[in-house]
Amino acid sequence: MKTIFLAFFFIINLQCQQKDSHKATNAELQKSKIEIIAAADFKRAISKDKVQLVDVRTPSEYNDGHILNALNINVNDDSFANKIGKLDKTQTVYIYCRSGGRSQNAAKQMEALGFTHIVDLQGGFMNYN
Repeated sequence: MKTIFLAFFFIINLQCQQKDSHKATNAELQKSKIEIIAAADFKRAISKDKVQLVDVRTPSEYNDGHILNALNINVNDDSFANKIGKLDKTQTVYIYCRSGGRSQNAAKQMEALGFTHIVDLQGGFMNYN
């Protein structure tokens, strides 16, 4: 009987620990300042007045076509942190690249620099049009 009780106690304790671990993961996700949204939602969001919109591709990619009013700050440029740091960190910044990879890199750097809300275009510029 004592063995059954200990086994039951062990199982209940293990399940509680797993639930607490899952809650911590959700809490970490909620702390993230990076949001990835679909093209339709991105278009709607940037149609508002005075948004901070950044194309993180190279200047030549930007010159081949970009979203209207987007500022070009190349994530692969050595001065990226300095240039992006001039934006208002307390306001939402909308970013995109060609397909979504570089913008995720940019978003992580921006989060480390103290930006409070970064919205990344899912699938990048290729998905926008």
